[in-house]
Amino acid sequence: MDSREAFIALNMIEHVGPVRARILLEHFGEPPAILSASHAQLRRVRNIGEETAAAIAGWEKNVDLAAELKRISDFGCRILIQSDENYPALLREIYDPPLVLYVKGELNARDKGAVALVGSRQTTHYGIETARKLAYQLAYIGVTVVSGGARGIDTAAHQGALSAKGRTIAVLGTGINLIAPPENAALFHRIAENGALVTQFPFNRPADKQSFPIRNRIVAGMTVGTVVVEADLHSGALITSNFAAEYGRQVFAVPGRIDSPRSKGCHELIKKGAKLCESAEDILSEFEYLFPSSNKPPSPADTGVLPALELSASEQKVLDALDGEERSIDEVIRNSGLPSSAVSVALLSLEMKRLVKQLPGKLFVKNR
Repeated sequence: MDSREAFIALNMIEHVGPVRARILLEHFGEPPAILSASHAQLRRVRNIGEETAAAIAGWEKNVDLAAELKRISDFGCRILIQSDENYPALLREIYDPPLVLYVKGELNARDKGAVALVGSRQTTHYGIETARKLAYQLAYIGVTVVSGGARGIDTAAHQGALSAKGRTIAVLGTGINLIAPPENAALFHRIAENGALVTQFPFNRPADKQSFPIRNRIVAGMTVGTVVVEADLHSGALITSNFAAEYGRQVFAVPGRIDSPRSKGCHELIKKGAKLCESAEDILSEFEYLFPSSNKPPSPADTGVLPALELSASEQKVLDALDGEERSIDEVIRNSGLPSSAVSVALLSLEMKRLVKQLPGKLFVKNR
């Protein structure tokens, strides 16, 4: 058994988390030595009680390592441990970094300046559109967008990044083979092709009340900052922002309507010192050393001309459905012949490419 396999086994043993594992490594030196230690040897380690010692000493009765290794191979994912080059460097810095990361897709050096976009599952149209726009803007200039793969703001963040042909990472609160929510199956496939699905949980581990805070700590830990787009006072997104603050990372919050319960969490964060976020520029201004202005594509205001951009088939159809007149989204749907979901994504993309302008009242017009 090598160290990687031993870490996988340790990660599957109840009562052994990152903190206890670090204590055990300090005592025994190598992961395989922990698994081969006797009950008596384990009890002599500081802060290792009877329950933990018994779980480790009898690990082979409850952990089928061979089966887990086969699942990893069959599923086509990779296992990263902290000594691996592609293990997120920022995540290594937190107090309790995961022993292992299950990765479907690829983590790479481009993710070192990743930004988290998180928010509520129960959201508003404003929240969804804002998350998509921010994610698009960030991904368009090369920033990796990290979120939790959940319904609502998380899904919108991943969609916005993918619309910009950028990188996005979904940190899951389940085993990597489980799709939750089920309607995100196609989205997860696209994320794995344009970034990565990541989790610290073994195969077949379902979500529960404990798994989501654990997931949120990874989201905050592997990013330079966390943006809360829309959240009520009890949203799990506030847990992510708390972790970010604890790790010394920047916290941003998007303001909303003062009479909307969905915005109360963001407003509370702003009162407590989070930076108010209205656009990607508010985020990038905090990290100019990571994203120099030379990396940003020139805007029409700078050049006087629209950039030459490739358009998808849906984007072209939506653009052709617009003219110099103001058009409602219902008119665009009728004129393009596309489903409403495809039109919404295409309009967002065209707006970010400055080919379409959104006017008050959800009216759209082609830029001249």
